[in-house]
Amino acid sequence: MPESAASDNTDISQPWDQDNQAWWDWYVSLADNAGEDSRILPAPPIPELELPDDPAIFEELCAPYRVTEEQRSFFRNNGFIKLKQVFSPGVLLRLRRELVRMLEIEFGANPDTDAPDRFLSLEMIWQNNLLLRAYVLSPRLAQISAELLGVGAVRLYHDNVLAKQPGCGRTPWHFDDHHFPFDTHNVVTAWVPAQTIPLEMGPLAFAYPLDVHRLVDAVSFEKSGTGYDRSVAGIFARNNVSIDETPFDIGDVSFHHNLSFHTAARNRTDRSRIVLANTYYEDGARIIDSPTLVSGDWQKFMPGVGPGEVAASPLNPVCWPVEIAR
Repeated sequence: MPESAASDNTDISQPWDQDNQAWWDWYVSLADNAGEDSRILPAPPIPELELPDDPAIFEELCAPYRVTEEQRSFFRNNGFIKLKQVFSPGVLLRLRRELVRMLEIEFGANPDTDAPDRFLSLEMIWQNNLLLRAYVLSPRLAQISAELLGVGAVRLYHDNVLAKQPGCGRTPWHFDDHHFPFDTHNVVTAWVPAQTIPLEMGPLAFAYPLDVHRLVDAVSFEKSGTGYDRSVAGIFARNNVSIDETPFDIGDVSFHHNLSFHTAARNRTDRSRIVLANTYYEDGARIIDSPTLVSGDWQKFMPGVGPGEVAASPLNPVCWPVEIAR
C-alpha cells in the first residue's frame, strides 16, 4: 500500500461529522469476523416475575453497594471487574422493557425480532425519561465507580444504550481511551446487562492485566478495514495474554477502566443483547487539546465546553457523592 494511502487510513485527527448511529455502524465494520460461527441458537428465556414499581426501583438504585479492598485491588491491577448482584432481576427487567420500548420508537422495529443484524445505539436517554434518569444517575453505580477509581467524586460523561441484535458480528478489540477526550485516565464505564448474557450472546471479554495495552500502543488505529482488530488479536495471542470471557448472570455488572482492552463476540442468539453503559469520570478533569473522530460526538455530551477547559457542563452532573450531586 502506498505510504500516502496508509497515512490517510490512520489519520484520525478530524472530528466526527455524522450522528451516533452512523458512528456505531462504522465502528463495528472494523471487526474481523473471519471464521466466526454464525449459527443462531435460542436465547435463555426472559424470567417471568412481578416487576417492581418506580419507588422500589429508585430505592435500589440509590442504595450503597459494599466494595471490598480485594475488589478494588483487582480492578487496579486488571482494569476491569464483574460484580455480582449489583441489581435485582426485577430492576433489570424493568430496565429492559423500557429500553426495548425506546429502541422501537427510534428505529421503528422491535430490536429482538423485527430489525436486521445491526448494533443499535441510543445516547443521552436520561434527559427526558425520569425512570431512565434514575438508572443513569444511579448513586449506587457512581459510588462503585468512584471507589474502584479511588477518587472523591465522579461526573457522568454520557449513557449509551447498546443493542447487539441477533446475528450482529464482533465488536473489535479496543480500549475506551481512544474515545474519551479527557486529560485523565480516571474514567470507568459501568456495563449493565438488561438480561442474562450467555457466551453465545457475546459478553464483553477483557484482556488483562491492565498494562497489556502497552503491547499494542504502537499499533496505529485504522479508520477503515479490520487491520487494527487483527493486529491487536495477533499480538495478544503471540504474547499469551489472559482473556476473561465469561457469561453474565442477571444482576452482574462489569466496570472497565478506559485503558482496559476488551472485545465481544458475535451475538449468535435469537434475542438482542441489550445493555445500558454509563461512563463516569473524575470530577475536575479537562478536555484534551485535540479530540479526534474516534471520540465521536463528544460535544453533544458536554455542550459549551472547549478543548483545555474543565469538563463540567449541565449535562455532566456529579453523581457521587450524593451530597455534592444534590
